[in-house]
Parts: sequence; structure tokens; C-alpha cells
Amino acid sequence: MKPRTKRGLAIAGGLASLGVAAYLVLQTFQSNLVFFFSPSQVYANEAPKNKLFRIGGLVKEGSIVRDPGGLKVNFIVTDTAHDVPVQYEGLLPDLFKEGKGVVAQGQLDQNGIFQAKQVLAKHDENYMPPEAAEALEKAKSKDPQAAPTLKEYGGKK
Repeated sequence: MKPRTKRGLAIAGGLASLGVAAYLVLQTFQSNLVFFFSPSQVYANEAPKNKLFRIGGLVKEGSIVRDPGGLKVNFIVTDTAHDVPVQYEGLLPDLFKEGKGVVAQGQLDQNGIFQAKQVLAKHDENYMPPEAAEALEKAKSKDPQAAPTLKEYGGKK
């Protein structure tokens, strides 16, 4: 075999290996990608079916129901325009409270209940995830009579 042919085969093999590696990296990235949706977007059926996503907003006042003797918790996430019921089994963050910001990761079941696999609470009184703050402001601007302002809940724009 000529050196020129060997070099051509080596280059072709290297390019093929690089292509396969790039494809595998992109597939892994795509499968780990999790999008954020507000309760209004979930209500409008914009959230994916049978796929993980994040939902964020405020924990609705009076909505937390804990299973006695267990780790199951039911609560409602709201953006002041729409509500989404959430079920979670596990330990909740210390800062998880009614009227405070929350982001939950999971998926909707066939009954429209969000089955959370992870729940994150805001880390101090002045912080709210930007996506959640934006969703609350959008919902508030659509219906100014709907609910208290973000500031009343302790959030910051």
C-alpha cells in the first residue's frame, strides 16, 4: 500500500471516530437537557408529555399536605394565574414553605399531577429563579386581580 493511501485511510478513520464521538456527546447532552415551564405553560399543554421538565413558581398558601408517618408531600405550585398539583416523596429543603419560591423537577402523570423527583427551594429571602420570577410577572400582568405581587411574597425582580 502506498504511503499516500495509508495517510488517506488514517485521516478517514480519524474523521469517522471524531464523528461518532461527537454524535455520542450530543445524544448524552440531549437526554440530560431539562426545560423549565411555568404553571400557566403546563395549563396550556406546552410542557412535554412523558418527559422530565422543571416547574417553578410559588408554593400556594394552605396547600401543603404531609402524609403522617411518611415522606410523601402534596402541594400546589402557582404562578398566580394557574395552579399545578405536585406530589413528592422524600426530604424537602429546610427553606421549603408556603408562599415561597420553588422549582420541582419531574413529569406529569396521566391525571395532570406533577410527580416530582427533586424539589429545590430558594436559598434566601431575596432570591427567586429568574425563570420563576419572569413567569410570575407575566401571569400577574395578564390578570392584575389574580394574586399578590411578587414583592408581597418576598421575591425580587
